[in-house]
Amino acid sequence: MPEQRVARLTVLIDPRKKAVFEALCRREDMTPSQVVRRMIREFIEARTGSPWDPDRIAPLSGETLPPSVKGPGSP
Repeated sequence: MPEQRVARLTVLIDPRKKAVFEALCRREDMTPSQVVRRMIREFIEARTGSPWDPDRIAPLSGETLPPSVKGPGSP
């Protein structure tokens, strides 16, 4: 099942940093959203030690996910 891309993340950054980031994304023929999604996935994988699997959402120990994030069949 493909990932849902409906949650929004708003980040405030320096306008000059944003301009450089967007220019570097264009050089790589990627959108800023693609790059941020990849960075988040790599961050999750590095911290959890597991490959990202959008069908298996597992909160960190002791944490719960809000109902809007839980997929079908999630406890």
